Amino acid sequence: MVGESGTSRTKIVHRYYKCVSVKNHKGCDKKTVKKDWIEDLVIDSIRKLIMNDETIEYLTDLALETFNKESTVLPILQKQYAQTLTAINNLITAMEKGIITPTTKERMEELEAEKSELSIKIMKEEMSQPKLSREEILYWFYKFRKLNPKKLDHRRSLINNFVNSVFLFEDRMVINFNFKDGTETITFADLEKSALGSDLKVSGAPIPRSFGRGIFLCGTNFSQPGCAETFFVLKVSSREHRTTRVGILTKLPPSLL
Repeated sequence: MVGESGTSRTKIVHRYYKCVSVKNHKGCDKKTVKKDWIEDLVIDSIRKLIMNDETIEYLTDLALETFNKESTVLPILQKQYAQTLTAINNLITAMEKGIITPTTKERMEELEAEKSELSIKIMKEEMSQPKLSREEILYWFYKFRKLNPKKLDHRRSLINNFVNSVFLFEDRMVINFNFKDGTETITFADLEKSALGSDLKVSGAPIPRSFGRGIFLCGTNFSQPGCAETFFVLKVSSREHRTTRVGILTKLPPSLL
């Protein structure tokens, strides 16, 4: 789908996701979906997640486990560095004993260059493995609780940091978060009973169905004049199941947000 906006008779701007095949009259019958409706559901799910103390503790444990993992590259670099130092010392010992060949100087220069290069690589690898305390990680998570979900830059920050992808079916939406087993399924039937589900009954929102063709979402960027700002690239999937299709929503690169 692509971002699209329009102005009503009362001068109110409405923003939607609209299938590019509908725009190009290529036979797709997918109705437009309100932009704010989808994004508000995702933001609401993120806020429920970060407001849950048990979830934050779990995510902190995962982060600590990741940060505390020993680098597999660093030991290799350190071993190579030690071997290079040994080679340099052996060469110096040979020179002190008067064992000098036409290639001695060239070999020493090669070893010194290798030593310098390995030293830089080791430094970079050590810097890429920061040691964070539990308190520092908790502080990072807790700061997201203070963000205003109505502000565009705050919404971007929430989605970029917590959401991996969103799958939109005819009767439900599945949000995949950026951590193992982090998935939430939102059924449109349940939404009809809540305030967030009010758009289900109006034009432009998905209509719940128990079966049939699902929703295809097409990828694009939204830099064209008149297009709505959006958080997601909506992609087409060529895979079709017997009874349903699924649309995949992934985040726009930061440069497009």
